[in-house]
Amino acid sequence: MIALACDKAGYPLKEMVLRYLTEKSIPYTDMGCCEGEEGDYPVFALRAAHAVASGEADKGLLFCGTGIGVSIAANKVRGIRCAVCGDAYSAVMSREHNNCNMLALGARVIGGGLALSIVDAWLNASFAGGRHLRRVEQIMRVEEEAP
Repeated sequence: MIALACDKAGYPLKEMVLRYLTEKSIPYTDMGCCEGEEGDYPVFALRAAHAVASGEADKGLLFCGTGIGVSIAANKVRGIRCAVCGDAYSAVMSREHNNCNMLALGARVIGGGLALSIVDAWLNASFAGGRHLRRVEQIMRVEEEAP
């Protein structure tokens, strides 16, 4: 299950990705925002991040104008590793090397065709483990040490 969320700026791109997921029969849950809805991006990003962190969703896709705001918000949730990616290679590496469980895209930065290729690459990549596991564990220990 993929959790998706966006703000008003990211809404059109989220809708495009929802159609793509439907065509590919990939299950998802839409955590907002809805068409015409105003709201602050942290509200929606955190809703999806908590769904991923709790196991309600396996992965998450976030959309805002740049991808930066939603990724910063999501990364505040324990257990979330969210990367902003503007190309398919970085998206694959975020999964293979960093075991990212959320991807953020900037609707004002990339076009729809590129976004779909990034999402496709990210969803089809998997964590490589090995030496990368040790590094991800080092990063995740910071959350254990945090008050």
